[in-house]
Amino acid sequence: MPAARGRIRSREGWCLAEIRQETEMNTPQPTTIISKDPLLQPLRIKGLTLRNRIMSTSHACGLEVGGMPDEAYQRYHEEKARGGLALSMFGGSSNVDIDSPNIFRQLNVGTDAIIPHFQRFSERMHAEGAALMCQISHLGRRGDPYAGDRLTTIGPSPVRETLHRSIPKEMDEHDIDRVVNAYALAARRCKEGGLDGIETLAGGHLIGQFLSPATNRRTDRFGGSLENRLRFALMVHEAIRRAVGDDFLVGMRFVVDEGPDGAMSFEECIKAALILKDAGAVDFFNAIYGTMDTTRALAEENMPGMGSPLAPWVRPVGAFRQEVGLPVFHAARIADAASARYAVSEGMLDMAGMTRAQIADPHLVNKLASGREAEIRPCVGATHCQSPYRPSCLHNVATGREMTLRHTIRRTDGPARKVVIVGGGPAGLEAARVSAERGHQVLLYEAGSELGGQIRVGATGSWRRDLIGIVEWREAELARLGVAVHTNSYMEGEDIVALEPDVVVMATGGLPLMDLSEGGDLCLNSWDVLTGQVRLQGDVLVYDGTGRHPGPLAAELAREAGLDVAFVSIDAQLSEELTYAERLRWKKRFLQLGVRPVFESRLLSVQRHDNRLLARFVNEISRELTEISVDHVIVEQGSIPMDDVYFSLRGRASNDGVSDLQAMVHATRQPGLRAEGFELHRIGDAVSSRNIHAAMLDAMRICVAL
Repeated sequence: MPAARGRIRSREGWCLAEIRQETEMNTPQPTTIISKDPLLQPLRIKGLTLRNRIMSTSHACGLEVGGMPDEAYQRYHEEKARGGLALSMFGGSSNVDIDSPNIFRQLNVGTDAIIPHFQRFSERMHAEGAALMCQISHLGRRGDPYAGDRLTTIGPSPVRETLHRSIPKEMDEHDIDRVVNAYALAARRCKEGGLDGIETLAGGHLIGQFLSPATNRRTDRFGGSLENRLRFALMVHEAIRRAVGDDFLVGMRFVVDEGPDGAMSFEECIKAALILKDAGAVDFFNAIYGTMDTTRALAEENMPGMGSPLAPWVRPVGAFRQEVGLPVFHAARIADAASARYAVSEGMLDMAGMTRAQIADPHLVNKLASGREAEIRPCVGATHCQSPYRPSCLHNVATGREMTLRHTIRRTDGPARKVVIVGGGPAGLEAARVSAERGHQVLLYEAGSELGGQIRVGATGSWRRDLIGIVEWREAELARLGVAVHTNSYMEGEDIVALEPDVVVMATGGLPLMDLSEGGDLCLNSWDVLTGQVRLQGDVLVYDGTGRHPGPLAAELAREAGLDVAFVSIDAQLSEELTYAERLRWKKRFLQLGVRPVFESRLLSVQRHDNRLLARFVNEISRELTEISVDHVIVEQGSIPMDDVYFSLRGRASNDGVSDLQAMVHATRQPGLRAEGFELHRIGDAVSSRNIHAAMLDAMRICVAL
């Protein structure tokens, strides 16, 4: 556990006592300056002073162990504290009782076993100058009766939730008293753990289920009028106050407007908030918009991503703040410093929740404070952090891997080496960046006229344009680091050898895979269409054999050109390999375009027929054969490695071109290198067809140990 570094605890809260010493993670620190930036001004709530206006809001980061925030969990949050944020609100939907099961990797605050974890956690966060709070909640109907101890879900009324599918038991007063007490005990554990405060969660969870007439159909003292529907929330917060006292901050993540699918308007939400305020129930509100009981609501309202406007809800949140007169936090695609700065400076909110922005760059605040805003790694809204592999970021592979990878790359403790990187796609760009940060001489060669590889192909269409930020940030970083970049440079094996490299990293990517028993030569691939190399006419069939983005992108482009489009997928649903938010976006886009996909069908062959193409399919379930006649067949099946040059170099490599997998996984130096020859590795799609994150992870694991 790291010792406190020049920080003292006063009754005003945690503050910086002196310029921070370099941490063991070698994090560069901002120059100590007096800033007028609204984001860098302190905020005081009761006895706690937050050092700036940037926070990370609660989320289930996926790093807990048995419901406990163990070392990896704490290191993930500690990195953001080192990076300068003021407050980390951790523990998304942490469970207070046994019938609120762990269904998306929450913490368990329903047991005293969590207290020692909290004590270690709070000590290390406070040592870095950050405040720490936990969200505690009961899922209510949002739970799963078949998870955990397989107990029935509970709720104010037996109203089924579409997203999580349970039909809850209607709570009696015994259930209510039990859960109220569970909240109080959980809050006490948080205080004993040294935390600075907590928040409860109203939106979509049990408190919100009592509050909303859409889920509360009761006719007793807990239903009907707004005051009755608020009774449960007030009982919970009164019990929490008795358990923790007035000096411990207590807030609520609160819906300011349930939106088009909800039952509570902005005006009724204001009334509810004022009742809570007047009762002394809350010290702050963490404002959210909309509902979360459907995939659409969760992806478009609660956690909007790429294709949504930046900071879409700050105006209604600002209007809410003016009415309630309490500190207001908010997070919903506040993805960049400019958006956060505007929201804070205009009085729309007091704390900017830049949660996903700090998943992309946990050192965001320090870069702001030291005048390096241009170096902040941008969140592009790809929602990769919402995948089952969370908290991973599409283009920051160190996030969630703080036990083995560093966000700030250390310079090598050995001699500088000449590192030649062949290929300027995401894998090559990351390899060049990391190698240059290590202090090596880096030469990057790209056969095309621009850097970016398949990202440039993918950053097309109506909502994918922000993806190019992954490339643009790395281009800027390579320029800052002085990397020699050569485009329009196709490299043969002898060209590479002539450079006399110490290390060669092959990031040459792949070529489209056309795996058909008959007629592959008659088909187009998705790249042909997305790069504009082929002009489409007539009827088009898109066959998607991966469930990734290229197939839907090709269909979108053809449909926008006015063509009739048939879309057939081997999978059971559209974009099966993507996150739920991306799937929703494509479903919505196909509805807008009038494209009706066919699923669970495999393309067998393509033949010429009557001056058109006849595609034959077999349904994977019924085994029925079908035929579709079109003018163009576009096939998306991923890629096969473009590895000829790599294999031509293996005989001259000191490691035979073999990357030791144990060393890769642990990001350590490759073992067993011979004295003669250069070290040779291949990464990304030059190994196999995978996504951007996987390609960059290959690059980081190899190059951080050079």
